[in-house]
Amino acid sequence: MRLLPLALSALALTAIACAQQAPPANAPAPARQNYVGFDANDYPGDAQLAALRKQFSFTGYWLTNPPGADSNPWVGKRDILLHNGFGFLVVANGRLDKEILRAQKSGKPPAALAREDAAAAVAAAQREGFPPHTILFLDQEEGGRMLPEQADYLLAWTEAVAGTAYRPGVYASGQPVPDGKDPDGKPVTITTIQDIRQHVGAGHLHPIAFWVAQDACPPAPGCVIQFAQPPSPDFSGILDADAWQYAQSPRRKSITQACGATYSSDGNCYAPGIAHYQLDLSVSASPDPSQGR
Repeated sequence: MRLLPLALSALALTAIACAQQAPPANAPAPARQNYVGFDANDYPGDAQLAALRKQFSFTGYWLTNPPGADSNPWVGKRDILLHNGFGFLVVANGRLDKEILRAQKSGKPPAALAREDAAAAVAAAQREGFPPHTILFLDQEEGGRMLPEQADYLLAWTEAVAGTAYRPGVYASGQPVPDGKDPDGKPVTITTIQDIRQHVGAGHLHPIAFWVAQDACPPAPGCVIQFAQPPSPDFSGILDADAWQYAQSPRRKSITQACGATYSSDGNCYAPGIAHYQLDLSVSASPDPSQGR
């Protein structure tokens, strides 16, 4: 740094500083930085983290057993991920509709089941060392308009988390699906995110963060990691989402035909140079979407 001559007055110094810092009145707004992250049910292994960090800013982090698993390989890994510079999408497994109905038939209402699951997720977040105000995303795997018991479960879960030091979020589908017809007889569609937002607007007490799953091509680019500028989560079609999961492993052939060549021949998405570790890809305007650092 070159020092300014001492002879300059305080007024002159102020003028120079303002000239250096103030953009022209007609200057375009700076482009918003977006960041790419990954998530997977399987933990990649400590030895892979340095290579993954060269490509990704954040990672998904399971608080509970991932879907279909009987154990959670992410337990105890926050510190080493943090040491390697990762941000987080912190997620807890939700219940499928058949599980909610089974509990309901045995005498446990959806809201009661949700409060139990939320308490378990919060306790796991505390054990893993996630700070207050971290967003905990509930994994809502089934898409389309929610059934009444699904809505009761999801909204009770998010309300229970909102009553703690943590903040509620939901991972859910942004893929439009048929939803009947309008009064004029024209077909209409719905996404799970839209349905949840309608419930929130109808009287839900606390705001919910959204991690939208939308891997249809377009708008999704497919299994692409290197961008000149990663796309905004708004490109998913869901405005104001905190993150957009734009590629899944394995790919869904019916909606990814236009970007099928970006996936591996086995239909999965892999990080270059990281063999045999299939993953999903997300983008966010934050390098730490859950604010879990």
